[in-house]
Amino acid sequence: MLFQSKFATTYNENQICLIDYLKNQMKPGSNFFKSKYIAKDTGLSSKEVGTNMALLSEICPEFKIERYSYSNSTTWLVTSPQA
Repeated sequence: MLFQSKFATTYNENQICLIDYLKNQMKPGSNFFKSKYIAKDTGLSSKEVGTNMALLSEICPEFKIERYSYSNSTTWLVTSPQA
């Protein structure tokens, strides 16, 4: 019998990719990420990053994600919820 994790049923493949990326890149405190650099590092398009980061900002308890600014690419402010 195959075990299917709740993680896989809650998030789509792109969202899982972004969560893994953020977990690996996060440092203590506030972190700023540009969509175009996330896209370059993950192989997703900037549009996919923006769409999924916006969704994650509403549904992902692992991080507090806020659209911070736009200058050549959307900048996201990401913090741990306990920070």
